[in-house]
Amino acid sequence: MNNIICIAGPTASGKTALAVELAKLVGGEVVSCDSMQVYRRMDIGTAKPTKEEMQGVPHHMLDVAEPEEDFSVSRYCAMAAPIVEDILSRGKTAIIAGGTGLYMDSLIKGNDFAPFPSTGVRERLEAQADLEGLDAMRALLQSIDPEAADRIHDRKRLIRALEVYYETGETITEHNRKTQQIPPRYTPLWLGLDFSDRQALYDRINLRVDLMLQQGLTEEIRGLLDSGIPEKCTAMQAIGYKEFVAAIQGKCSIDMAAEEVKKASRHYAKRQLTWFRRNSKVHWLIRQPEDNTKEILTRTEQILREFDN
Repeated sequence: MNNIICIAGPTASGKTALAVELAKLVGGEVVSCDSMQVYRRMDIGTAKPTKEEMQGVPHHMLDVAEPEEDFSVSRYCAMAAPIVEDILSRGKTAIIAGGTGLYMDSLIKGNDFAPFPSTGVRERLEAQADLEGLDAMRALLQSIDPEAADRIHDRKRLIRALEVYYETGETITEHNRKTQQIPPRYTPLWLGLDFSDRQALYDRINLRVDLMLQQGLTEEIRGLLDSGIPEKCTAMQAIGYKEFVAAIQGKCSIDMAAEEVKKASRHYAKRQLTWFRRNSKVHWLIRQPEDNTKEILTRTEQILREFDN
């Protein structure tokens, strides 16, 4: 039995439920690999598992940062790696589950993301982005590292890619290629969740957004804003938060914001699938629209048996 299992896949594909059931089956603990579930007080919009959904299974890397803090892949790896080691030292199985591919890959590979000393480069890039806009920064990265510019979609990672280049003279793409040549820290069993019918996934995404509203997502966001959390901070730029901030401020209706969240989530799911499909080691569990977690678990058990033989 492999003592590390990674469960990857797009948003709303059922990773959390499968991780819990699998943990109960093999005697494991779940290590969340979600760049937004690390934030405290951001529960509904991040689809953070409730205590009922955890079913008594220990979960790690939830609620480890304040919403106003910047959280990075380097910080995630620095915090998550000792947790994985502790789980293994106790004879348990570490089930690393989530949809943030960069975090998951970096944790498994053991990448070193030592922060740069404070030279002012990042601050200058942040100021430049504020002044010129994200499109200008993407054009700058395109001139330096076209491959990275094509795959990076968010401000934080875009600025980080530029920072790496200006600090080291090496593009982030070159850095990534070099790290791929280093043997990984762990050799996990990789599982991936997807749907045979893409519309089935989109329907689940749409339903999740509707349920989040029913559960009080706008109230959660109002509470964060009222407590002084800046609307421009990294956490509040997450899908499901920035759109409803605009609605709360009267810039659009709740219904319009909900449609934007659904559309952005669908696009995000496509990017997640593109990322994980590059990994040839993933054993894909292709769900039919009517499949429940129990049926997926049965197929997972078969993969575990084949993997151990």
